[in-house]
Amino acid sequence: MKKGILIILVNLVAITAFSQTKNFIDQPYIETRAKVDTLVSPDRIYLQILITEKDTKGKIAVEKLENNMATKLVSLGIDLKKQLFLSDVASNFKKYFLRRKDILKSKSYQLIVYNAMSAGEVIVGLESIGISNVYLYKTEYSKMKNLQLALKSKAIIQAKKQAEALVKPLNQKLGKAIYISDLSGYNNYAMQGRAAGLKVMYEAVPTPNYKPVNIDFQKIKVQSEVSIKFKIE
Repeated sequence: MKKGILIILVNLVAITAFSQTKNFIDQPYIETRAKVDTLVSPDRIYLQILITEKDTKGKIAVEKLENNMATKLVSLGIDLKKQLFLSDVASNFKKYFLRRKDILKSKSYQLIVYNAMSAGEVIVGLESIGISNVYLYKTEYSKMKNLQLALKSKAIIQAKKQAEALVKPLNQKLGKAIYISDLSGYNNYAMQGRAAGLKVMYEAVPTPNYKPVNIDFQKIKVQSEVSIKFKIE
C-alpha cells in the first residue's frame, strides 16, 4: 500500500508541474526587448608610480626619492593615507651577487586621484622632482553598481512602453509580466593597461607655473538590456 501511495503522489506532482508549464506556454503573451545606455566620467583614476635608484644612477637613495615624492604629493593636496598604496618593493640582488656592486632598489606605488586634472598635476609635479615613471593603470566609476540598477529599471520601463504600443492597435490590454530576463551579462567597465601617451606628454622638463589642460578622460559607456514577456488580457 505504501508503494502504491508513493507512485500516486509522484504522478500528481508530475501532472501539476506539466500543467503549470503548459499554462505558461499556452496563455497569450508578448515579448519585447529594450536596451538603454549612458556615458559617465571616471572618478577613480589609478596611477602607477615607480621610483628607482637606477634613474639617478644610484646617486639618490630610494628612501630619499620616496620622501621627495611624499612631500610633493602632499603639496598637491593628496591624502597619502587614503590615496597612496605601496604595491611592490624590489632590489636587484641577482646583479649584486654577480657583479658585487651596490644594490639598486626600487619601489612601486599605486595612487588614486579623482579627476583628470589631478592626474595631470601629479604627473607634472613628480616629473619636476625627477620621477618620470608614472603610468595610467586604469579608470573606474565608483557608483557603477547603482548606475547599472538604475539602467535596468529604465530598460524595463522602456520594454513595457514598447509592449503597450504593440497591443494598443489590437484593442487589447497589457497584463502582468510573466517572465523577465537580464541580458546585460558581465561587463568590465574599467579601462586597464598602461597609457604610455600620458607619460610621454610630460617627458620634457615642465615650464615654471605650468598647469595641465583641464580635460577629461574618455567616458565609460554603461548599458543594460532586458527581455520581458507580458501577459495579454
